[in-house]
Amino acid sequence: MLETRSSRLVGYARVSTVGQTLEAQLEQLTTAECDPVFREKTSGARLDRKQLQKLLKALKAGDTVVVTRIDRLARSTFDLFAIVRQIVEAGAQFRSLAEPWADTSTSTGRLMLAVLGGLADVERDLIRTRTAEGRSRAKARGAHMGRPHKLTAAQSDEARGRFRSGELLTDIARTYNVSVATISRLAKAPPRRVGPSH
Repeated sequence: MLETRSSRLVGYARVSTVGQTLEAQLEQLTTAECDPVFREKTSGARLDRKQLQKLLKALKAGDTVVVTRIDRLARSTFDLFAIVRQIVEAGAQFRSLAEPWADTSTSTGRLMLAVLGGLADVERDLIRTRTAEGRSRAKARGAHMGRPHKLTAAQSDEARGRFRSGELLTDIARTYNVSVATISRLAKAPPRRVGPSH
């Protein structure tokens, strides 16, 4: 006698804010015979959603993840593709109740996944291009890139002068409420250029 592989319909319900209710989604997922159902109240833009991560870890081969609409799972094509790919790589399937084409167990759904992958690549390239252009414009304006400086240019010059006069790094760091490592890096770095005042 052949051993049949058990499969589950695993529901995922999400709303963005505490004020919104999950009831309508839970009703649809229960009607679709989903058990268990993972519930979340957080933004779809976040990938570190606790219940989503718990769902992905609990997936077994043969399971199907069910949502009422694909925007409950992700807010961007890039994120949607990344999450669905994790589901498929776990040997499970993905299905949306509101969008019949979003079903990875069908040939149409698998085509959708391939198209999503292409769109995710385009989206990634657009983000990369916009980021690079934004940095170029910021640099042209003389803006500092990266984390903000902990000390002003005047404080930096003052700290360097104190270090050159033989004052201990720990004493200087305590004065400005920064780490010894910050002052140590500052002592080795060239003076910062200050733009013209307006």
